[in-house]
Amino acid sequence: MPTKRPRPASTSSTPGRAPRPACGCAERSALFEPIRGFTSLQRTPQTDLKLGSVLAFVAGAANAGGFLAVGQYTSHMTGMVSSVADHLVLGELTLALAGAGAVLAFLLGAMTTAWLVNWGMRHELRSAYGLPLILEAAALLVFGLFGAAIGFMTPVFLPLTVVLLCFIMGLQNAVITKISQARIRTTHVTGLVTDLGIELGKLLYVNRQPGAEPVQADRGRLRVHAQLIGCFFFGGLAGALGFKYLGFVSTVPLALMLLLLVMRPALDDWQRLRAA
Repeated sequence: MPTKRPRPASTSSTPGRAPRPACGCAERSALFEPIRGFTSLQRTPQTDLKLGSVLAFVAGAANAGGFLAVGQYTSHMTGMVSSVADHLVLGELTLALAGAGAVLAFLLGAMTTAWLVNWGMRHELRSAYGLPLILEAAALLVFGLFGAAIGFMTPVFLPLTVVLLCFIMGLQNAVITKISQARIRTTHVTGLVTDLGIELGKLLYVNRQPGAEPVQADRGRLRVHAQLIGCFFFGGLAGALGFKYLGFVSTVPLALMLLLLVMRPALDDWQRLRAA
């Protein structure tokens, strides 16, 4: 007599109905999957360039908008240090102190980034690289939401606004510098234009001596520098237009953009802490 084969167990308690997922965590995680690599701990040259391009755009927008707001570019520490020397020679001690305060704010921003990233690494946070960007986003929100009110009391709050913007630039420049091992910088383009010029000079060099080692341009670096310069420029256009037509609130989208980049690893950390 043939034995009966056991029937396979049904995967659903109700015939014809798909099983219900236990929770929506997977769906929420998948929502931010395309931006996972921007601030994740696992770095590649491609993800560094993606993050650097976004941060260059943000820096250009904040720098141009900040100039229209306070009449001063806040990412150029070379000019700041030179202005301190000029004001000291001219006997303008108040302006010299203001310039020194801006340089100190940029320095404190870079120091804060180093502290936050190392603290996040020590606590094994996947969002370690994103912590300074969260702080930068919060500072941009303060500038955007309260900048109009600050504008009514310019003599008192104008130096504080410059200090805040310099602190933001120091935060951001240190983030991408640390992540990319100093290969990419985003808040100023002097070094980028210099490196671009070097590679263009190599590209245009004619190798006439057959026995000599040929001079060859690094086309990859050339593309990287050109892309970062372009992102900074278009960010400046967006920041200037935004401040012209929207005012201080034009920095709010920049803050939201930074928060979006950090959202995926931050969500990973939150889920891990809940499960612990």
